[in-house]
Amino acid sequence: MRDLSPRRRLLVLAICCMSLLIVSLDNTVLNVALPSMRRDLDASVAGMQWTIDAYTLVLAALLMLAGSTADRIGRRKVFTVGLVLFTLGSLLCSLAPSLGWLVAFRMVQAVGGSMLNPVAMSIITNTFTDPRERARAIGVWGAVVGVSMAAGPLIGGLLVDSVGWRSIFWVNLPVGMVALVLTLRYVPESRADHPRRPDPVGQLLIMTLLGALTYGIIEAPAAGPGSPLILGCAALAVASLAGLLAYEPRRAEPLIDPRFFRSAPFSGATVIAVCAFASLSGFLFLNTLYLQDVRGLGALDAGLYMLPMATLAFLCAPLSGRLVGTRGPRLPLTVAGVTMAASGLLFAAFSAESSTPLLFIGYVLFGLGFGMVNAPITNTAVSGMPRAQAGVAAAVASTSRQTGGTLGVAIVGAVLAAGLAGTPGSPTDFVAAARPAYWIITVCGLLVLLVGLATSGPWARATALRTAAALTPAGAPPRTKTPPTG
Repeated sequence: MRDLSPRRRLLVLAICCMSLLIVSLDNTVLNVALPSMRRDLDASVAGMQWTIDAYTLVLAALLMLAGSTADRIGRRKVFTVGLVLFTLGSLLCSLAPSLGWLVAFRMVQAVGGSMLNPVAMSIITNTFTDPRERARAIGVWGAVVGVSMAAGPLIGGLLVDSVGWRSIFWVNLPVGMVALVLTLRYVPESRADHPRRPDPVGQLLIMTLLGALTYGIIEAPAAGPGSPLILGCAALAVASLAGLLAYEPRRAEPLIDPRFFRSAPFSGATVIAVCAFASLSGFLFLNTLYLQDVRGLGALDAGLYMLPMATLAFLCAPLSGRLVGTRGPRLPLTVAGVTMAASGLLFAAFSAESSTPLLFIGYVLFGLGFGMVNAPITNTAVSGMPRAQAGVAAAVASTSRQTGGTLGVAIVGAVLAAGLAGTPGSPTDFVAAARPAYWIITVCGLLVLLVGLATSGPWARATALRTAAALTPAGAPPRTKTPPTG
């Protein structure tokens, strides 16, 4: 890939961004459609949580497997299969006759989605080898998330109000097919020089851990936190985590290499990704339900209300990429942590929902913070790592995002459901029930700030250099250079 012309590299970036667009757009469009789906399918809050978490859970469980498989058998090959499965899953979702079938088809989508984003990031990492060019490319990649946040609510609202919620899945069909044709024509095949062997035991432990944890959190309000079902889920999650920690270090080529986490920037990026995307998913979940179920807005009007948040995310993502490339991740992470925490605080302490000006200020602050956080996560995760492990490193970062998104919806939805239990559902009841959830979002923002500051200095850079040296096999290509840490 190093011999590609500048125009060809930009085309490869555009194709990879198309895959990110349909995956990200699918999530934002779905959020706006939740109230309509809830009424049409006669679903509970937990049922709506599962339409989101069934997707993110499967995605998180399979991302690392997809990344390592792509490194081994070919990135373009896996990317192509992912496009086919995601597009097919979207078609099936639009035809789902019930909530159960919708959840099942969302899982088909997720299997395809797991082969897209981490593999696309690996392709980008191996295409843009100069650290500054790569940081700018990742900034463009992050801007696509902003585009999906801006376009998703508007497209989703327009489709839901005019055609119905099933039409939101049709958006993925033409984009997916165009991306498939362009991938087969223009994206060169690439493999890692030293790919890892399959690790089925590690994969099973990860799936069990995430599945038990998510199921326990979502079902706890209905079943009761002390019920045998929830206690069993907790025990299974703990046992899976213990098994993972005991088994993986003994393997010569583990699915999750514990040595990755000796790099403070990599470990920090993992924690920040979980916190940032937990905040995003929880924030969108709460505000979508509030605007439509409590304020009585239509889907399109709700999308317009959230447009300031999406616009700021779109504008700040490429700026964040440039800052990471020139000054390192510290400044973008500081801005992200401060603004996301401030947004959560407005809702938690000052009931911003009850005041339209405060509501919009909260949206602007959150959009600014989220726009700044994505590029540092991605760039830090792959920087300093050997190119042979680019797919696995990118997959860990993507897994952290999806795990955060899964936990955000699960925890925030559970807190909201517990707060609304037995209440008539007035606006005052919703605001009071959502307040603890917004405190959780505030804490996540503070963690982004504190972890970002702790893992972006000279000491952190030194740990990344030592980790890269330990991970690079003899005779392997040089590591991916680390940009300034600010």
